[in-house]
Amino acid sequence: MSRVTTVLRYDLPASFVVFLISVPLSLGIAAASGAPLIAGLVAAVVGGIVAGSLGGSAFQVSGPAAGMTVIVAGLVEQYGWPATAGITLAAGVVQILLAVTKVGRLTLSLSPAVVHGMLAGIGITIVVGQLQVLLGGHADSDVLTSLAALFGQTPVWGAVGIGLVTVAMMVLWPKVPRGNVIPAPLVAVVAATGVELLFRWNVATVQLPDDPLAGLATPAMPNGGAVEIGVAVVTVALVASVGSLLSAVAVDKMHNGPRADLDRELFGQGAANAVSGALGGLPVAGVIVRSSTNVAAGARTRTSSILHGVWVLLFVLFLANMLEQIPMAALAGVLIVVGLRLVDAGHLRDLRMHGELAVYAVTVLGVITLGLLEGVAIGVAVAIVRALYRLAHTSVRVRQENDSWSVDVGGSLVFLGVGRLVRELRRIPSGERVILQLRVDFMDHAAFEAIDDWRSGYEARGGQVQVREKSGTWYRRARDGEPGRRKTIPPARWVGRWTDWEKWTLRMPEPREPVLDGALEFERMAAPLVRPFLAELAEHGQRPEQLFITCADSRVLPNLITSTGPGDQFCVRNIGNLVPVLSSSECDEDSSVGAAIEFAVDVLAVPTIVVCGHSHCGAMNALLKGSSQPGTSLHSWLRNAASSLARVDGTDDLELLAAANVAQQLDNLRTHPSVREAEELGRLKLVGMYFDLAEARVYLVDPDSYRLVQLESLL
Repeated sequence: MSRVTTVLRYDLPASFVVFLISVPLSLGIAAASGAPLIAGLVAAVVGGIVAGSLGGSAFQVSGPAAGMTVIVAGLVEQYGWPATAGITLAAGVVQILLAVTKVGRLTLSLSPAVVHGMLAGIGITIVVGQLQVLLGGHADSDVLTSLAALFGQTPVWGAVGIGLVTVAMMVLWPKVPRGNVIPAPLVAVVAATGVELLFRWNVATVQLPDDPLAGLATPAMPNGGAVEIGVAVVTVALVASVGSLLSAVAVDKMHNGPRADLDRELFGQGAANAVSGALGGLPVAGVIVRSSTNVAAGARTRTSSILHGVWVLLFVLFLANMLEQIPMAALAGVLIVVGLRLVDAGHLRDLRMHGELAVYAVTVLGVITLGLLEGVAIGVAVAIVRALYRLAHTSVRVRQENDSWSVDVGGSLVFLGVGRLVRELRRIPSGERVILQLRVDFMDHAAFEAIDDWRSGYEARGGQVQVREKSGTWYRRARDGEPGRRKTIPPARWVGRWTDWEKWTLRMPEPREPVLDGALEFERMAAPLVRPFLAELAEHGQRPEQLFITCADSRVLPNLITSTGPGDQFCVRNIGNLVPVLSSSECDEDSSVGAAIEFAVDVLAVPTIVVCGHSHCGAMNALLKGSSQPGTSLHSWLRNAASSLARVDGTDDLELLAAANVAQQLDNLRTHPSVREAEELGRLKLVGMYFDLAEARVYLVDPDSYRLVQLESLL
């Protein structure tokens, strides 16, 4: 499909939908911010055209954001509107610098509890302020002042009625079948305006200058100290950046198109804020409501966002008089619903599950009572304190086992947790045998010294201490003078060899039995994780997805290379991954492979059979060189691969023979009636696979040319 066709078929209709929802929201946000209403429309135009063209998210729609309302209202009250426009311009420059220096994405390091708390605090502030407008008054930026004014305010019942109609339409319209074809804010504002025109309740309506372009404010330098103004600029830049980047990440989860380039997105937002401030518009940010509408409406490229800005511009220039019919109470009703949606109950459940509810609550209260910047700062401080608390409470468990004491330490072991660790170690009586098991992903110098000093002192008093490191080798490396400096996620134990792990991690002087030690390690570490799955499989039986036939080579691990777990794979392993041709003789020297095939196909009804060969195969090497001794079981077994050798007669390429052998075994599988019948009925698929040991890479085998096909080429 051509680019022009895509724009006409998808982006053009989507841009109209976003335009229809953008106009009432932009006007409402401007009104709530105490800014000229035209400033909201300017921000919508600039956000659509500039941020849409230069940003890094193809589907994000930018414009005035409800989350910026509290900040802008405070700036307007303190500095006036022209100076606020100047602050917006400067904030845009700061955003561009952040993008150029590649630190924009660092804003995503902000705790989600703080971000959601900030949005909830903003939402509550918007709702309380707009309740005043709904009652016929004017919004205050301070929540406590607004609450006090609400109790002493005389309602203007016409405004109340219009506001309630708007709220009802915002809530009920999305429930109408196919109602999402027309955005709820547009329906709500049109319905409320119609009610006002019908009953002539004489309520306050939108007021725009006769010449919209003449009403644009020229940005001015704020009056105040440099530090105070700098804090205002950085606040606008950071809040707009965090909101935009979080919105871009959220939008990425709604579509299958290109992922957002966060640094480029920040550059586009900065450019849009610089232009919006220069033209006297509100601060610009990526907005999740309009962006999600854009995706839902079927947009395919950034053209939709750009066109929506063009439609707003044309509307302002030629149809501005229509906007002056809209009651202010209708815009307040829209914003009340938008503000309530910023307080997401789903986030509360998630944060409670992760123990972050306190951070969220503190941030909300801080934003409501002290202001946005102060609330976020308090939330960040509480989040840091909680992180330090968790670091200080490293998992330490001490227990006596027969003739020894076991100490299990888990987590990140830093100086904050040393005190508790030492207290627990000192509980152990002198002269005992102690096994100190460390399952840590980081250990700082203070923690190492604490453990090493205790160990030396304990052994000096006649005790024995063995240090076992279950994940990583932090303690050993520190003793060897090569301490680790960065927190790491060590590979799972079962990826490496037991003998290496035992040698470098346990470092025990007495002889060990790898099989028994490995089984004990499974019972201690892995069994609790897989027990629920195995118990379910034991009760309900196995339903594997594949029969996997591969070589007995110890270097080939079927579950590892296919990322499968208990119950996923019915496996047959033998020398050379061979499938003997089905014989009518009842005296076959080995019918175990045929029995497994029949059981997998007839009883388990597996949908796939995989034959997997591998590089550096000893069986294929013996076949190629004819090195197996006649009369031996190996020589007898390898006769089943004679047809594989005939396929590549005269070759000395071991890997080619291994691939040809896979193709031959697929043919041999079809000599089994159950396989042949299931494949003809379309309920069984045969797959040839090849594992390269040196590359740790899996290939598919072309059964005709024996060519190895990379998996990536099939995606």
